[in-house]
Amino acid sequence: MKKSFFQRLLMPLLVLVVIAAAGVLLWNYYQKPELPAGFASGNGRIEATEYDIASKRAGRVVEVLVKEGDMVEAGQVLARIDTRDLEAELREAEARLREAQEGKNYAGAIVEQRESELSYAKIEFQRLLELVKKGHVSQEKVDQARTAQQGSVAALRAARILVIQSEASVKAATARIERLKADIEDSILKTPVRGRILYRLAEPGEILPAGGKVLTVLELTDVYMTIYLPSRQVGKVVIGSDARIKLDAVPEFTLPATVSFVAPEAQFTPREVETRTEREKLMFRVKVKIDPELLKTHIEKVKTGLPGVAYVRLDEGSKWPPRLQVKLPQ
Repeated sequence: MKKSFFQRLLMPLLVLVVIAAAGVLLWNYYQKPELPAGFASGNGRIEATEYDIASKRAGRVVEVLVKEGDMVEAGQVLARIDTRDLEAELREAEARLREAQEGKNYAGAIVEQRESELSYAKIEFQRLLELVKKGHVSQEKVDQARTAQQGSVAALRAARILVIQSEASVKAATARIERLKADIEDSILKTPVRGRILYRLAEPGEILPAGGKVLTVLELTDVYMTIYLPSRQVGKVVIGSDARIKLDAVPEFTLPATVSFVAPEAQFTPREVETRTEREKLMFRVKVKIDPELLKTHIEKVKTGLPGVAYVRLDEGSKWPPRLQVKLPQ
């Protein structure tokens, strides 16, 4: 008896289904190997601390000395903002300072003069007091001497106030010079860290507002991965816990890391989490930081945005499985 068309087709279909199921199982097995007890993992991307190099004050960009992708050293000059107006103000402030210093010297000389006048007025008043007792001078002369002495006291007080005012003028002029010099120095834009230029946001000739961004620098010695763990696991994580990172681009390497931050409050998981069941859970953000000394050694190879998996040891007594032992690129 001949087999029907559907009977002849059934066996190959069953074979294909079995093969497909076995393939899915094998893929899952090799993609997500089960972790032993005492460990947790999460998906994430490599990130690094970013520094915005911005203008402190409004001004025109004179030059930008680097381009995107360039490696820069801490303290290196990256760009300059036009400072011609500041330099003119500085020259004016320096002239005002010299004027204030001369005014202070003049006020000091006036004080000396008034002190001398007061000293003479006191001596003259005392001499006339003795003469009036003997009847050699009139009381009117004594009264005039007393008035002269009081006038000298007032003049000396005024001269000393003038000295205080002139000293204040000197301090104000000095402070203005220091501020202008600081503004001129701040117009030379430098990087505070060693890293790589991520973005070049302004070009020579552009006029920027105060705080206008010129460049963004990635600090390549502060590199980390952010993952999310459920409360049942994150409760066992402490700052400084040992961790590992494996990147999808180089799965043959395992990078040493430590936990540098654990969020104090739970939040919903981000969209990167794959299953709906996991998205409905409350998760805690955990930051896993790569060893800075390792990054310094391989700083030219550091790249951000690479996806991977971070593994965190929850129990200090647990030993890392062989596949998560540290293995570094040469």
